[in-house]
Amino acid sequence: MAQPEPIIEARDVEQFYVQQDGHRTQILSPTSMAIAPGQIVALLGASGCGKSTLLRILSGLARPAAGEVLWHGKPARGQQLNVGIVFQSFALFPWLSVIENVEAPLKARGIGAFDRRKRALRILDTVGLDGFEKAYPKELSGGMRQRVGFARGLVVEPEVLFMDEPFSALDVLTAETLRGELLELWSSRKIPTNAIFIVTHNIDEAVELADRVIVLAHRPAHIHDDFLVGMPHPRDHKSPRFLELVDHVYKVLTLPDETHVLPAAHAAEQEKHAPLPHARPGGIAGLVEILGDRGGSDDLYHLAEELAMDLDDLLPIVEAATLLGFVEVVEGDARLSASGRAYAEASIDQRKQIFREAALERVALLRHIQSALRSKNDHALPAEFFRDILDERFSDEEAHRQFQTALDWGRYAEIFEYDSGSDRLTLQDTLTPAP
Repeated sequence: MAQPEPIIEARDVEQFYVQQDGHRTQILSPTSMAIAPGQIVALLGASGCGKSTLLRILSGLARPAAGEVLWHGKPARGQQLNVGIVFQSFALFPWLSVIENVEAPLKARGIGAFDRRKRALRILDTVGLDGFEKAYPKELSGGMRQRVGFARGLVVEPEVLFMDEPFSALDVLTAETLRGELLELWSSRKIPTNAIFIVTHNIDEAVELADRVIVLAHRPAHIHDDFLVGMPHPRDHKSPRFLELVDHVYKVLTLPDETHVLPAAHAAEQEKHAPLPHARPGGIAGLVEILGDRGGSDDLYHLAEELAMDLDDLLPIVEAATLLGFVEVVEGDARLSASGRAYAEASIDQRKQIFREAALERVALLRHIQSALRSKNDHALPAEFFRDILDERFSDEEAHRQFQTALDWGRYAEIFEYDSGSDRLTLQDTLTPAP
């Protein structure tokens, strides 16, 4: 899939300090990287390796000694970058109330009192601090103070949210809770940001949160590894793929002088990129219901005969149900899985949610469409954009059929909407920022 234009791009940026004797102390080697929309990027490395230095350069808090930073393709110097920052130490003003702390960056931007209060109240509600507006930082727990930090970073409606080790000052359980809440807000598009850049030294945290992990080595700081995680959220910390990625990063950090190859995804992971079976959601639902009525399983040949269908016509529906994880085929029998049983017994709205979760976890094409739509400020793209991409992999006829199947599944699961008049896809249930 063609990559969207980066929001922020660093080109050969470096940081160094010249001592009185003329000796130059190099902090950051010439480094190039980009932050694309629709991604959570984790910058991982040992304490003191230069992670925060790179974050400050990318976010506009510090100028590089050499190189340049681009904002939407133009030099960032002199521009007001639309970014928000969450710090490790909370960095709240103790003499201000919660809502006054959240309003502070808006006040600095010259936004009027009424609009400041309206936006601050809305974002406090989003991060779960409704009712604590008049409290002061000393009255709050560490987790609640960091929620205030989140709200303050998000209230400016940033295109990129920078987070500098935001969970490291918290206890393990609070940090885990906040990571889960951040992912839920990101996945459901309840926060008005197009990308997140998080600095961490926690390997599990990076693999859990990020779509892309950048590993920084030091003396001086430089990018040692950069890879896509390729796993849907939420991620199982005990899954083989998760453990492989954690082990890979650990080796990169502890054995920096050796070459480490990222382990390939398992066959089960690769199967998610297979072509879509041509079956409609209604056909999948019908198959699941029939199997549910028959105790959860039936012989495929017997089922085709009773339904007066050719087996070749039934198989695409079975393949689709299998791809979604609703059905397992064992020795010629189609059997409902636990999620298939849940789908069979669910209400109409619950079925859509189950289908949506399964489709985004298991169908790469739908995840790519969702990610591309997220990357646009208006969350919309012409359908021809996706047809062109499919044309590169399939014949004209098959590309058309693949797109139509994806369209049927995506609309049913309420992942996106399609307007036939304009021939455009729009991400469904997107957050509309306040004017």
